[in-house]
Amino acid sequence: MINKNRKYLTTGEFAKLCKVNKQTLFYYDQIGLLSPLLKNEKGYRYYSIRQIELYFVIDLLKSLGMSLNDIHQYMQNKSPESFLSLMYQQKEEIVKKRQEIEMREKIIQAKIDLMEVASQLDFYQISLEQLPEATLYLSKNIENITDEEFVEVISDFIDELYISKLDTGYPIGVITKREHVLKGEFTNYSYLYIEQPNPRKGYPYLKAVKGNFLIGYHIGDEKTIHKTYKRLLSEMEHLNLVLGEYVFEEYIYDTVVKNQKEQYVTKIMMHVHQQDEN
Repeated sequence: MINKNRKYLTTGEFAKLCKVNKQTLFYYDQIGLLSPLLKNEKGYRYYSIRQIELYFVIDLLKSLGMSLNDIHQYMQNKSPESFLSLMYQQKEEIVKKRQEIEMREKIIQAKIDLMEVASQLDFYQISLEQLPEATLYLSKNIENITDEEFVEVISDFIDELYISKLDTGYPIGVITKREHVLKGEFTNYSYLYIEQPNPRKGYPYLKAVKGNFLIGYHIGDEKTIHKTYKRLLSEMEHLNLVLGEYVFEEYIYDTVVKNQKEQYVTKIMMHVHQQDEN
């Protein structure tokens, strides 16, 4: 007969301490993961208080995404060495997950900041602003390519953002060269880009020209964007400005926040300088 003092716990008592239901303990016993220390002739089960730490380790590994089968494999070959190795592996996984969470937090914060700024904008106003230099991660050149080639380039660009963790939460924009804009080829883009506040070595970056930019907003899809460009070019002439090397476009409102394409808003940033500047 079992001497049931406080060294032993019934299934219910053990479950309560572990903050788990009894069915989970029955299942762990069934698969040989965690069995009661003692079972009497009537089938009553008793756990040792020393098994609580074992349950906590199982629960920890499970919460980190380790399968019960992998945990069981460890339990069959327990040793101080294998436990230490397991803990190092799990620590590496936690570090990776923490980095991913921090990256997602930065992406979310960037989107919050951009949307809060957008809510204060007057989309019918054209302004001349001085912008600081920005570092942009670029796609391959997309000038005069076929639709099939464009799909391939943008697919590669998106894949690289994901694989290399280059998504910063900023919108994916497009760059148009001066010569195309002056020809009226407003959608003959040269590159896709995404801003990189903290650029890393080894990637094809462009240092966006700092200086004066004529900024306007196009409401609607690209089929009517030529009207906004003509309005900007007219204002540029009125201000005695000439177009710089690049024009940058990026969505303010797109399919993420608007259901109708007629409500999309595109920010157009035209690098400009005075007529008499060299």
